[in-house]
Amino acid sequence: MTRLSDQAVARLRDVVAWPELPPERYEVRRLLGRGGMGAVYAAFDRRLGREVAVKVSNAPSAAGDLEARLRQESRVLARLEHPGIVPVHDAGELDDGRWYYVMKLVRGQTLGEHVPSLRGEAPVLSVFERAAETVAFAHAAGIVHRDLKPSNIMMGSFGEVLVLDWGVAKILGTPPPGEVPTDVAGPTPGDGTASGTRIGTPGFMAPEQQRGDASTAGPAADVYSLGALLYWMFTGRPAPPTADEATLGLAALPDAPSRRLRAIVRKCLAESPADRYPDAGALVQDLARYRAGLAVRAHRESPLERAGRIVDRYRAFILLILAYLLMRALFAWSQRL
Repeated sequence: MTRLSDQAVARLRDVVAWPELPPERYEVRRLLGRGGMGAVYAAFDRRLGREVAVKVSNAPSAAGDLEARLRQESRVLARLEHPGIVPVHDAGELDDGRWYYVMKLVRGQTLGEHVPSLRGEAPVLSVFERAAETVAFAHAAGIVHRDLKPSNIMMGSFGEVLVLDWGVAKILGTPPPGEVPTDVAGPTPGDGTASGTRIGTPGFMAPEQQRGDASTAGPAADVYSLGALLYWMFTGRPAPPTADEATLGLAALPDAPSRRLRAIVRKCLAESPADRYPDAGALVQDLARYRAGLAVRAHRESPLERAGRIVDRYRAFILLILAYLLMRALFAWSQRL
């Protein structure tokens, strides 16, 4: 008996899993990628004459947790109408019972591919804030992402910043379907939501998720992941377990973030959810204060720091006043000669 190679097995798996979408509407063209929950294909929408992406469940039956997760993901995306979230165009069930949904085909780079081109604090914050604003919109709608990481942030061809992969998102106030771990495999109890299920990615997941408290993770868990993302964008490293000034080492970077921005990162990465920003909206507001030259909630300023910040904020006005006073002094001195 001839043993099939791994490549042949993979090819057979792809042939068997190839989705049979309604042929009068969609032509499936190629496999784009495969994950734990499902596979994503590029397809052509015959009715509207455009390329789209189709995500199809890996589940062999409609009763599985993977199937429930994909159905929930399509509902979450459909309810989150925001420029930073890929829109859903269609959804349905294949003849074999698997769920699928059709969405915009995104072209561009992941954050991991794009971040080397960002140099300095301002370009990093410009990209990061748009991702954080998208998560803030989701939190306002009662949805927690729970798996924010560089590969789940996409830079579109026209500069748009998109937050992807809402497959393990949690709708607050509703019982979630069975949990589907992403990068970390933990002991999964029968209902998939009890203590012991870990959802997220090491270096980016909140401590409560790491401990197996994924079912109770709220908006503050996403705040931790956003802080880890910002830390990674500056350093290229996942966040360390302890988020103090010495351990993070941001001050030692060649293009070190300011003290106030470092305090914002530390607040996001606090061990206790109660010590972080309550949600991404509060983080976005503090970043806006930082960019405007105002005091931030993450950092208690000394009188000297406050004076320095005010001088930086009103530098042009202060220089103008000093120039005016100097000219007056020179004029008065010339009149005495």
